[in-house]
Amino acid sequence: MRRSSIAAGLLMLGTVTGAQAASTSSGQDYPTKPIRLISPYAAGGGSDTLARIIGQKLLESWGQPVVVDNRPSSGGNLGAELVAKAAPDGYTLFVTPSAVLTINPHLYAKLRYDTFKDFTPVIAATNSPYFLVVHPKIPATSVKDLITYAKANPGKMNYSSSGNGSSTHLAGVLFNGLAGIDIVHIPYKGAAPAIVDLLAGNIQMRFSSVVPVLPHVRGGRLRGLAMSSAKRYTPMPEVPTIGESGLPGYVVESFYVIVAPAATPRGVVAKLNSEIARKLKDPEINTRMAADGAEVIAASLEDSAKMLRDDFNRWAKPVKDSGARAD
Repeated sequence: MRRSSIAAGLLMLGTVTGAQAASTSSGQDYPTKPIRLISPYAAGGGSDTLARIIGQKLLESWGQPVVVDNRPSSGGNLGAELVAKAAPDGYTLFVTPSAVLTINPHLYAKLRYDTFKDFTPVIAATNSPYFLVVHPKIPATSVKDLITYAKANPGKMNYSSSGNGSSTHLAGVLFNGLAGIDIVHIPYKGAAPAIVDLLAGNIQMRFSSVVPVLPHVRGGRLRGLAMSSAKRYTPMPEVPTIGESGLPGYVVESFYVIVAPAATPRGVVAKLNSEIARKLKDPEINTRMAADGAEVIAASLEDSAKMLRDDFNRWAKPVKDSGARAD
């Protein structure tokens, strides 16, 4: 009798444990405790802003606190390392510009994380294309004009970036390579001084985030030529893409992505993707993102994974061609 009772108890325990595991795997009971969103940069930046918006919306949906944990470091690598080593349970997520996962692996000789072995994509959330702008003294009103002018004046034009190995640097490397031209790269310590020199005419062109240069384009102090994205930027549909206006195949998209540690249950990842996408599609959030120069994309799990892989592959050659390295 006693053995039968023990056997029955073990069977029941196994059934309960199995049911709990199945529930966790499917994401049904998720979340049951606070979620941590790690941002690789300081408070106030793009990833921090996105993390706080998403954190507030998930709190409203699920009633669990969402803590934003800023871990600024060189290239954003510390945040990536922390998430790579975190428990794969959906309670530690990484909210980051795509460059940390798609450019850094080509730029840094040694990294303590692997983009595809250590992470699983949750969602490609927003896209922030670059606006190709030139100083008005450059006789170009289109990308075709710009390429023609650059070919006629090899090595005489320059463009600014936010630093060696930055995405604004590599955007120019890719542009040069596809167009067969030689526009000289001038690195700056950040966007602000680079834009100041562009306005002064010391720099001829720049691949810039939209918000800092848009008032100058509207005021005639800079000329906007095209967007770097694959499709036209929704808030400014009148501006063509670089690809459609003279340089087919050119795409540079600085998107923000959320990833979880590898081996996070598929059900948990799917639940996160579904809820974050639903919240991001709210018109209020769309308006807020547009004010920051970002467009909501809220991609599916499959599309998010493809975007990450495509972007990783896209940067291999430009980084190599640039000769940029980071330690």
